[in-house]
Amino acid sequence: MNRRDRRTFPLSHLVGPKRSIVVVLLGLVVAGLVIAFAPEPAGESSAGSNLPDTAESARAAATLAELPQAEEAPAIVVYSKEGGLAGQDLAALSERSEAIASELGVEVSPPVPAEDMSAALVAVPLPSDLSSDENKEAVAQVRELAGQDLPEGVTAEVTGAPAVQADLGAVFEGADIRLLAVTAGVVALLLIITYRSPWLWLVPLTVIGVGDRVAARALEGVSGALDVGIDGSITGITSVLVFGAGTNYALLLIARYREELRRHTSRHEAMRTAVGGAAPAILSSSGTVVLALASLLVAESPFVSSIGWSGALGIVIAVAFALLVLPSAMVLPGRWLFWPFVPREGDPDPAETGRWFRVGRAVTSKPWPVAIGSLAVLAAMAAGLLTLNTGLGQSEQFLDTPESITAQETLQSAFPAGISSPTTIATSPDQVEAVVAAANEVDGVESARPAGASGDIAEVQVVLGVEPESDAALTTIEDLRTAVHDVDPDSLVGGTDAQALDENATAADDRSRVIPIVLVIVLAMLLILLRSVVAAVVLCATTVLSYLSALGVGWLVFDHVLGWSAMDVSTPLLAFIFLVALGVDYNIFLTARAREEMAVSHDATASIVKALAVTGGVITSAGILLAAVFAVLGVLPLVLLAQLGVIVGFGVLLDTVLVRGVATPAIVSLIGRRFWWPSKLAR
Repeated sequence: MNRRDRRTFPLSHLVGPKRSIVVVLLGLVVAGLVIAFAPEPAGESSAGSNLPDTAESARAAATLAELPQAEEAPAIVVYSKEGGLAGQDLAALSERSEAIASELGVEVSPPVPAEDMSAALVAVPLPSDLSSDENKEAVAQVRELAGQDLPEGVTAEVTGAPAVQADLGAVFEGADIRLLAVTAGVVALLLIITYRSPWLWLVPLTVIGVGDRVAARALEGVSGALDVGIDGSITGITSVLVFGAGTNYALLLIARYREELRRHTSRHEAMRTAVGGAAPAILSSSGTVVLALASLLVAESPFVSSIGWSGALGIVIAVAFALLVLPSAMVLPGRWLFWPFVPREGDPDPAETGRWFRVGRAVTSKPWPVAIGSLAVLAAMAAGLLTLNTGLGQSEQFLDTPESITAQETLQSAFPAGISSPTTIATSPDQVEAVVAAANEVDGVESARPAGASGDIAEVQVVLGVEPESDAALTTIEDLRTAVHDVDPDSLVGGTDAQALDENATAADDRSRVIPIVLVIVLAMLLILLRSVVAAVVLCATTVLSYLSALGVGWLVFDHVLGWSAMDVSTPLLAFIFLVALGVDYNIFLTARAREEMAVSHDATASIVKALAVTGGVITSAGILLAAVFAVLGVLPLVLLAQLGVIVGFGVLLDTVLVRGVATPAIVSLIGRRFWWPSKLAR
């Protein structure tokens, strides 16, 4: 019996001829109960928002919601015609406005033409307290009525807050099914390529697929039980995490199982040994990811903090299925599951002399040039961050531009820049005149006027003369806040541009708060697993450099290839969490195995080469699979998710190939046994 065979691990005892059947059946029963009886999710929420309730723009909106006019939200109908609207067109549009008012039973404004007559707008008031489905129906009715009996050449588009909300809900319809189908298809294809077996792939895919459905229903259950909102982007990211991380853990376990089948007659004993060998690395890896995601709970952004708890829950369920259900499911069919490449006891391990063994020998034979060269490549990629810009405008949030956004663009081209989304100021009635005067003195303000009052609350509407959500608009909001706070310290400035400014500030605060916590978590987990300060610092540093490189390359692609003017404010932080927490996995898998080999060979270079040889294939497969799964986020309709998919996908490939396959072995070879300081392996 060799040293590895003597290892015991609590989960190993769940594998046995009869116990495996019980474990699989119990897993199916528990999964069925969760899927069938988990509570339904909470209703309307701000979970998808980057704006905390404490932000000034959010407090302004909450204050102004107490005014009587806040009970209505206008849907803006934008009529336009190439070559301009004529007098008879405006007359026909007036009749259309009257018809809309008669049909809906509301007071509809007459058409207000632009100075150049290129467009005209009509405001249709809708109740502001409608549910998502009710709002969707109301907007659809406005669009249908607005488009009837129009003069030749005149087109109608509907925008405004109700229309934007309806379009955002529409782009996610059916998205969860598309995401699940594409993700499962990608995972199935890559598992078939990895194992070259007609049926082996079915076992891990089925187990992780069931885990994904359990995670989805558990997420909805927590949402309903605690009245915490979720939206399509949150469930989509969680599903990708479950499939990606769960399949990674499955690949590592199955690779170790196949390795042990060459050493054992009994497949149950082989799996027990495989679980004992793989579980510590998997638990350390998943624990790092869970704690990193949980650290997002300190973020002020509702969207980021929701990703934190939902992603952590998903990873816990994924690792539970990978370590509790998958081992038993794998041993039930027997060795023939690997057909046509069935591992037999006594077979040589091809990995020990394969491609990654040769890579390891080549890298460690010239460690200085390899280490310097690989780190220089990563640093050059990170240089793209020098021009990074964050903060997408409302019109830039969607991959496919919906009608409400194109209507806003038409509106902005014909009317003063800020008229489509005026800035609002909450003040008191006795301060209205002073606030209006102060606002009108600010550079970049087109006009400011009183817009109603009730009790001790008054509203002032401000139209900016600069492009909405541009740098100039954000600067104007800062100047406006300074000006009105001087005359009324209790006033609150809100509106779309103010929200964009507050979202940028919130994102910066969240990064400064969360990133140090995550780095401490990663270092602590590496110290616990490897018991080496040097190894923990080196692995953490290379993973962070890999993240910066992926972010730099991602920004260059977005800016120069895809034409996106900025990253979403949440992208850098979420990409950091996923890449540092998931990316360090591959170094954990590599160096945890190297530590095993070091205990036997007492040679740092030989141990890292052996570890790379036996884990290289599975880690490469896992990295490619995780990158592909994150790329699947592109089937969802938001630019944020596409950006995350590109950055995390590319970053995972960097970690898999360049960092884990080249940089880490070269650095270990350079440092030698001191890499394991202060553990006894360094002596």
